Amino acid sequence: MADIHIDDFCRDAALVLLHLYNQFPRPQAIYVEDISGPDTPDEVGLHSKRHMACLSTMLWLADEGYLRYDSLIYQDGIDQAVLTNKAFVLLSAASELRLATPPTDLPEALAAEKQSLVEQIRAAVRGGRSGEISVIIRSLLATQPGAVTSPAALSHYRRPTPES
Repeated sequence: MADIHIDDFCRDAALVLLHLYNQFPRPQAIYVEDISGPDTPDEVGLHSKRHMACLSTMLWLADEGYLRYDSLIYQDGIDQAVLTNKAFVLLSAASELRLATPPTDLPEALAAEKQSLVEQIRAAVRGGRSGEISVIIRSLLATQPGAVTSPAALSHYRRPTPES
């Protein structure tokens, strides 16, 4: 049996992290419907299981230290959300995961940027490949921030010094 709920979790997590990365460092409101699509509450006003699973993904990411937020917006989203340092470092650093290979004719600085984990997530989301999104998010969640902050991993982010 396929674990579709895990694929949904990975897709929701990817979209939330991308949204916050694209707005970093400005805190943003994130609405569940912007991530998982429109929801039609039932006759009592309760949200669907899918809607609540997406909201739970946001709250889980906060509990695990990938984002911070100020408050819930009822059950519709989270307010003033921003990536934590841990998430920013993981997303922006070079990744050993290569599901999308950048073109070889790119300038060195741009090629290095295309090797970041956030670029791998963007490519998988653009392509709509849930299997790849799942692999990337599972890799992100399994990575410890210190593992990607070594001098070699971040060397392409350094500005040249006058001595170099």
